Amino acid sequence: MPSPDRVGWREALRPVRMERVAIVVPVESLDEVLARVADAGAVELSTPPDASPRVVAGAAVVREGVAALAGWTPAGVVGDLSARVAPAGGAVVPIARPRGVEAPSVLRTEGLSGSLSPLVSTYGTVPYSDIDPTPLAAGAYVLMFGMMFGDAGHGLLLLCAAAGLSLGRPRRLARFRRAWPFAAGAGLASVLFGLLYGEFFGPTGVVPVLWLAPLSHPLQLLLAAVSVGALLLGVAYLLGIVNRWREGGAPAALYSSAGIAGATVFLGFGLAFAGWYLRLDGLAVAGGLLAAAGLALAFTGFLAEAGGGLDGTAQAAVHLFDVVVRLGANVASFARLAAFGLTHAAISSIVWSAAAALWPAHRAGAAAVFVAGTLLALAIEGLVVAIQALRLEYYELFSRLFQAEGRPFRPWRPARTSREAM
Repeated sequence: MPSPDRVGWREALRPVRMERVAIVVPVESLDEVLARVADAGAVELSTPPDASPRVVAGAAVVREGVAALAGWTPAGVVGDLSARVAPAGGAVVPIARPRGVEAPSVLRTEGLSGSLSPLVSTYGTVPYSDIDPTPLAAGAYVLMFGMMFGDAGHGLLLLCAAAGLSLGRPRRLARFRRAWPFAAGAGLASVLFGLLYGEFFGPTGVVPVLWLAPLSHPLQLLLAAVSVGALLLGVAYLLGIVNRWREGGAPAALYSSAGIAGATVFLGFGLAFAGWYLRLDGLAVAGGLLAAAGLALAFTGFLAEAGGGLDGTAQAAVHLFDVVVRLGANVASFARLAAFGLTHAAISSIVWSAAAALWPAHRAGAAAVFVAGTLLALAIEGLVVAIQALRLEYYELFSRLFQAEGRPFRPWRPARTSREAM
């Protein structure tokens, strides 16, 4: 599919803009135009995406020797599509979008955003009206990865691996070339947190501790991890409010547990906890009242969704209880940022201590232990941390961004044998 035109940052925060079009062509040129449309691979028709040209031709509306087919295509490729079909007498005409019909959704496949988009598309199809969270999701992912894998030396190795992937080296890993931005982002975040932790292939003393040593200050690291999680949840709620507004207007944004109601509960509980911790009774009371207001809004939304009545009230109460329990579990779940950061620091410390103990008498053995331990930490810890960051992304953050599944864009691409028969 041709790459869409460059867009500004606001347009980049939503799926590719789609255009409803009609492909108009003289009946005698229909086969040739269909062949050109198939080669473009950029138009979704009402027929199945692998339908034969004969089926597609049969679905065309014919009036006075002119055939027309309606479909969806990315707005940025309308010009290229028009140029393709014009020599055969065809034309691409933008038409009004049908009411109540959601446009198909496709994320950008070109450039850096295209390399990062599998992080979102693997989870599901972004609804066309929603924000495309790819840049923000990638930033949250590398932040969480770096906090759990904070070691400047290990991060430099990841940056080297990213450079190799971007160059297609080694050749057997060339199919993973598009993943180099993830490796580069993870490596950079690991270097930054390694400097904060004072870790360079373990507690070697090569770099100073700029913030805290994980194994010496586990409680502070735990509080920092939960604070980072709360910040990310807050951002997810803000994006969720925007998505609910785009999906269903003000009522959906106001009463949804993944909209203003849920965000109010989250903020209220946060203020209440801060008031308790700082011994500020006024702040704690204000936070409690705010949380109660959010719970009332969420209950109203659940009750309306359940249809009212006694059964609906019971169902809404259960959903409300689930909101409170899940909110606490979601915040606590980010403690794993500290837990895996401590695990990584402990493994690196063990490797460094073993190599240092062997160095005076067996330098070759010490070097072997250091290299083997470092590779083991990179392989095992790197894989575990990558999965845990993905788990936090999907279950704690994306669950607030997405409340509905979008319709994926499926352009018409007939089988090769069918196209050859045209």
